[in-house]
Amino acid sequence: MNDRTSGGASGGTTRPRILPPLRGWTGGGATTLIAGHSVFVRQDGPAHGAPVTLVHGFPTSSHDWAGVVPALAAAGLRVTTLDLLGFGESDKPRRHRYSVLDQASLVEEVWRRHGIGATALVAHDYGVSVGQELLARDPARITRMAWLNGGLYPDLHRPVPVQRLLHGPLGPLLAPLTTERRFAATLRAVLGRPVHDEDVRDLWAAASRAGGHRLAPRLLRYIDERRRHAARWTSALEGFPGPALFVWGPADPISGAHVLARIRVRVPQARIVELDGPPAVGHYPQLEDLEAVAAALTGFLTP
Repeated sequence: MNDRTSGGASGGTTRPRILPPLRGWTGGGATTLIAGHSVFVRQDGPAHGAPVTLVHGFPTSSHDWAGVVPALAAAGLRVTTLDLLGFGESDKPRRHRYSVLDQASLVEEVWRRHGIGATALVAHDYGVSVGQELLARDPARITRMAWLNGGLYPDLHRPVPVQRLLHGPLGPLLAPLTTERRFAATLRAVLGRPVHDEDVRDLWAAASRAGGHRLAPRLLRYIDERRRHAARWTSALEGFPGPALFVWGPADPISGAHVLARIRVRVPQARIVELDGPPAVGHYPQLEDLEAVAAALTGFLTP
């Protein structure tokens, strides 16, 4: 099932901000100690609403979802967001061996702490690997699954040049040299539509807090994990028995139209919302076309 959503282009910083200020977002959540590390968690919407968990991508944080969450909460959903370890307001231990498997266990512990059993799951970018691991562990727990641009198929993943450098042997030397300006340039290179400068500034603030940008070489080991667990994670994706939705930006050079083409073949029962504009959306659908993403998720997740 396929929907095509168009939206008008806007340029420069004249486009309104999509995200509420980072400080207000973090002020609405709290940190909790999990396995010796402080983890930021936020709960929105009615306590007895149908649960949905949103998992963010690399290198940003749960703040990516801040524009979408109000619509989901207003629809009566109980929305859980968190910053994975090494991201946003959560702890960023320098010598930690970051693992997608451990991040999935962290999500499960958040669910346990908050009394969340069965839940819908929405994942983007790095978060799709966490989502695939959670599906592989216990598909019956996931009531429905929504995916935004991410490396669901490792052989189709096309990291940008900066990511390849940071993932390589020079990564530990290069990561400390990352600046807000370089971050912004890399981000804009994977977008199909402009994002307000203040939104980009807040994305950088979350990524760089407590020296988080220095962790990129360690966090990027997820590229290797995707290859190592490819068969298991692909099977979990394609074999998921519940409702599935893909909200996709085809202009994404990392995981765009070339990934969507395989999804159509391998997951034919899923609903696909292709944000093809004009202009077409890129790697961050929830920032580039907030209205379309919020509408697609609300319609899909509302019982």
